[in-house]
Order: sequence, then C-alpha cells, then structure tokens
Amino acid sequence: MGKETRLFKSEERKSRSEVSAFLNQLADKINEGQVVLRQDKEEITLTMPQSLILEIQVEDEDKKRKGIQHSLEVEIKWFDHDDSGGPLELG
Repeated sequence: MGKETRLFKSEERKSRSEVSAFLNQLADKINEGQVVLRQDKEEITLTMPQSLILEIQVEDEDKKRKGIQHSLEVEIKWFDHDDSGGPLELG
C-alpha cells in the first residue's frame, strides 16, 4: 500500500440546497477540466484528465449518544499521465 498525503481538507455544515449547488458547480468545473478549491489562504488547483474513476459508498456508523450517522461518499480518482480516452468504439 502506498503512502497517502492529505493536500486539502474541508468539513462544514451546509443546507441541502447549498450542498446541491456546490456539487453542481463542482460537476461543471470537472467537465471544464480544472477544479480550484479555496478556503481562507489555502488553495489547490486540480487538472482533471479525460478518464476518471468514480467510487460511490454509503455507510451507517453508530455514534452512540448522537445516534446513527449516515454518509454518502463520492470519491473521484485518477492517475498521473492516464490519457486514455473514452470507451472503445467501432467505426
């Protein structure tokens, strides 16, 4: 297993409509090929390749007194220099 380095992290409470708006903006930026994440003085720019790995995971975690915490995790992954195009097509 390789070494993992955290480059940026943010966690904040938002309304459902705020989360939806953020995810729509994020989707547009991914489609454009570049995502800039900014919080206070921290900023990271991600160049998105054509080929991405999309992972969806749903979990429940018992937080004892607080009850069950539900999570929907959306993870987007890619490798450097992975310039593979779309699916194979016959011409």
